[in-house]
Formats: sequence, C-alpha cells, structure tokens
Amino acid sequence: MSRLTLLSLQLLVAVVALVVWHVLTTVPLFGRILLPPFFFSNPIDVASQVVKWFYTGVIWKHLFITLWESVLAFVIGSVGGVLVGFWFARKPLVAAVFDPYVKMINALPRVVLAPIFALWLGLGIWSKVALGVTLVFFIVFFNVYQGVKEVSPTVLDNGRMLGMSERQLTRHVYWPSALSWMFSSLHTAVGFAVVGAVVGEYLGSAAGLGYLIQQAEGVFDVAAVFAGMFVLSVFVILIDLVVTLVERRLLVWRPTATEGRG
Repeated sequence: MSRLTLLSLQLLVAVVALVVWHVLTTVPLFGRILLPPFFFSNPIDVASQVVKWFYTGVIWKHLFITLWESVLAFVIGSVGGVLVGFWFARKPLVAAVFDPYVKMINALPRVVLAPIFALWLGLGIWSKVALGVTLVFFIVFFNVYQGVKEVSPTVLDNGRMLGMSERQLTRHVYWPSALSWMFSSLHTAVGFAVVGAVVGEYLGSAAGLGYLIQQAEGVFDVAAVFAGMFVLSVFVILIDLVVTLVERRLLVWRPTATEGRG
C-alpha cells in the first residue's frame, strides 16, 4: 500500500467519525437526537473553540507548559529506563535482587502518586514531570531489559570467537538489539509522558492543557473539554512524529520487511 493511499484511508476514518458525530448530535433520528449536545457537544462547536483559543492566543501559554513538562518527563524517564534496563540486563544478580521492588513500584496507581508528588514538589512543573517520569520509566525499562536479554547467544559466541571485547559487544551487539525494543516503547512512552503532565495539571495547577480541561469541566463547557482533548491528541501525534524521525535515523541499518523477504 502506498503512503498516499494509507494517508487517504486514515483521513477517511477521521472524516467519517466526525460526520457520524455531527449527525448524531444535531439531526433528529427516530424522533429525537440520539446524543444530546449538552453532553456530547458537536464537531462545529469544538472546532470553533479550538480556533478561538488559537486566534486569541489563550492556548499558547498552556500548550507550552504542557509541552515542557511532557518533554522533561519523556527525556528523564526514557534515559533512566534505558540506563537502568541495560544495567539490569547485563547484571543478572542486580536484576534478581531488585526484581520484586521494581514490580512493586510499577504496580502503584499513578493517580495516588500525583497528590504525593504535589505535596513533595509543590504545584509547579516538577510534580507533573515526576508523575510523567513514573509512567515513562517502566515502559522503557522493561522493553530495553527484554531487548538486551533477547540477544542471540549464537551472535554473542561468534563475536567473542572473533575477539570482540565486552565494550565492543556492548556497542555492536547489545545496543543495536536494545534500540529496536527501545524505540518500540518510546512511541507508547510519548503518550504516557503527556498523560502524566495533563493528569498532574488536572489535579492541581494554574496552567496547562489539563488545567484548561479541568476549568471547562467546572462550568459544564463540553465543547471546551472536547477541544482540549483534540488539541492534546494532535499534540501527541506531532511528538510521536519526531520520535519516528529519530528512529528512522538511528535504525537506518535495519532491513525493511520487503528487503527481508527479498
């Protein structure tokens, strides 16, 4: 399937979803409107709200704050997850000792941690960053750990037979194996970094997309709530595109599916 065809199908899905939403919230069917606009708004009102935010400039401050919090959470959580995951995979004894504690911390509900971080770090950006880090770290950690563990013993034996040192094995064998798993997790981690920032803002802040959504909910402005979620979704997609570009650059050596079949 060509890239243009794929993009066309993706846009078609969005258009169909918007048309169905508009019909169900504005056109009476079977004698009544199936989705009351008070609870579900409609695409036109949501689009108007988004345009108003950008036209008046209200959104820019909130967007920048959420972006900054998300980027910090993503970078700190990803770097920490990569380093600790690689370390654990290369040190089985360390991994065995800390395994129950890692699982215990990962099982903690993040919503419970949010007010604790706010108490420790205040209502500034760092409490939101900390919440995002807890979401990003474990996603990247488990994938990098598994990626290093999945290195073929045959490849390692061949490398050692050719005289490669542990440092060379790390650079030419372990890291390439971990990179594929790492970028697989980073696409998911992007969304979770934003979720951490927005949830933290929702629970207590004076700015950010989460704050906008929380304020809109407080006055039953459903259109603004959906507008905030729409901006948030586009925001995540744009960040994910950046991750994709970096992935293509760093994994240029990896054969495509077509090359593999050839």
